[in-house]
Amino acid sequence: MKRVAWIALLPAGLLFFYTATRLPREGDPNSPAATHVSPRYIEDGPHETGAENMVTGILADYRSFDTLGETVVVLAAGLACLLLLGTMERDSP
Repeated sequence: MKRVAWIALLPAGLLFFYTATRLPREGDPNSPAATHVSPRYIEDGPHETGAENMVTGILADYRSFDTLGETVVVLAAGLACLLLLGTMERDSP
């Protein structure tokens, strides 16, 4: 079974490292995020969102569903932890 796991893991790991070497460097001004996404947010963001703060405009207007999803996941994880800890206390003598 270990051999089968290594056979599957080795190509996946090699693909991961190859892909990681092809990513743009941090702060690269020619990266896709710096050439396509950021200029649009900077130029059109204040007019489209009406927010004075750029970060607030991006999080509240452009990424609101993503932010809502992250909040739901964190709250669900917290609730699950509270429920698990609550049942563990009741079961102990």
